[in-house]
Amino acid sequence: MNILVINGPNLNMLGIREPGIYGSDTYEDLCALIHGKCEDEGIDVEFFQSNHEGDIVDRIQEAYGKSDGIVINPGAYTHTSVAILDALKAVSIPTVEVHISDVDEREEFRKWSYVSLVAVQTIKGHGFQGYLEAVDTLKNYSKGDAK
Repeated sequence: MNILVINGPNLNMLGIREPGIYGSDTYEDLCALIHGKCEDEGIDVEFFQSNHEGDIVDRIQEAYGKSDGIVINPGAYTHTSVAILDALKAVSIPTVEVHISDVDEREEFRKWSYVSLVAVQTIKGHGFQGYLEAVDTLKNYSKGDAK
């Protein structure tokens, strides 16, 4: 199995950005945690982070025919990007949406997600652990054991 993990704007600033919400662990810590789980489970994993919507769309399109699943935290694009939604719909790769914080407990505008319209599951407020849950979801989904 091959999973692509996509992180959107400002997630490269983990550890610096609003530690009261996102914690003190860094983006590199997050990638190492996910990589360790995938390695233990025999899953190939690739990471991509961008602050640019078009780059994220391009990377989703590049995953077509190469990735068995996508874990995506679109960051602020969650609430604004029809383009990311359309790219995910176009490639039809099972996708799990992840948010480190519980976006439903934050500002009103954060309660809407375009990606949730195509995601097989959305995981909110579980911190970095949510990414590991997303990997499990995709692993189970590929076996036909969708949650």
